[in-house]
Amino acid sequence: MFNGLNLHLGNLSLLSRAKTRSLSPENFSGEKGKGGMATEGTGAQCARDLGQGWKISPSVKIAPGQVFELADIAGPGAIQQIWMTPTGNWRFSILRVYWDGEETPSIEVPIGDFFCMGWCKYAQVNSLPVCVNPGSAFNCYWEMPFRTHCRMTFENIAAEEMVLYYQINYTLTEVPDEAAYLHAQFRRTNPLPYKQDYTLLDGVRGHGHYVGTYMAWGVNNTGWWGEGEIKFYLDGDREWPTICGTGTEDYFCGSYNFDREGRYTEFSTAYSGLPQVIRPDGTYQSQQRFGLYRWHIMDPIRFEKDLRVTIQALGWRSGGRYLPLQDDIASTVFWYQSEPHAPFPKLPGKDELEVV
Repeated sequence: MFNGLNLHLGNLSLLSRAKTRSLSPENFSGEKGKGGMATEGTGAQCARDLGQGWKISPSVKIAPGQVFELADIAGPGAIQQIWMTPTGNWRFSILRVYWDGEETPSIEVPIGDFFCMGWCKYAQVNSLPVCVNPGSAFNCYWEMPFRTHCRMTFENIAAEEMVLYYQINYTLTEVPDEAAYLHAQFRRTNPLPYKQDYTLLDGVRGHGHYVGTYMAWGVNNTGWWGEGEIKFYLDGDREWPTICGTGTEDYFCGSYNFDREGRYTEFSTAYSGLPQVIRPDGTYQSQQRFGLYRWHIMDPIRFEKDLRVTIQALGWRSGGRYLPLQDDIASTVFWYQSEPHAPFPKLPGKDELEVV
């Protein structure tokens, strides 16, 4: 029976008993009929002549070191859309999501990287599960089902207070037995050791499917940097993977260095993109930096027992030879799996997260 999950244009006309709810600073609990009732908040001074109901609490201020609870929802249900616009350093705001009372998060990612903004600078993203719009509007459409509980937090590890506007739209409905939980994990290596593959994901145990990759790639050499192959090791693969790509730009659905007329060409599509190219300015912004995404929505990579994912950083040297690169690489990967999940590696410290 249709239960309100997995809506698309083909079934949008079908009625459901699912209930729609929304969390925001104007309704912290998401309760029915409890929105817009605030009498104090960040907009109270602006509404002093108007009173209750006139945008009293449109945002929250999060102090240095504070962990703010965005969501505390009893299930069953699913997060369907997240909109937010955070101030401050996007690497210093950490999003965490815990499903069904688990002790360790299934999602732990700096907020910028979760929304494909790993370099802490705006670029428009126009894809199905993630879009970023002017001026700093982060939108997520990954479906996130849960059965008994969803807890979502936002930690400010910066030394300064930050302001967050947000809205989290969700449904309360039955969740099918076969529905898995969304996971997202951040990693960064800077610099990558010589002749070492970059690991996007390892240690995954369970049944699931891999659905997406975002990379913030900083180049420490001149010349082309994307000859490296991505490899997916599935269900007991050890030395050799089941899936081996043919090059970095090929995996991100481009070709020949993303080059048109001697210039990197930005693009953003439903399933893949190079939305951000940060070019050297000749003075202090000395390195080339790239933001890339690839969503496996039409071609999820399925695994039954375990999963490991690596990519090579590879350029060119003299004599037509490959050059293993030592670049600054950060990644956020997305996958669905049954719980329990293996605990994530420890998130890098503030200095290791910082974009410098």
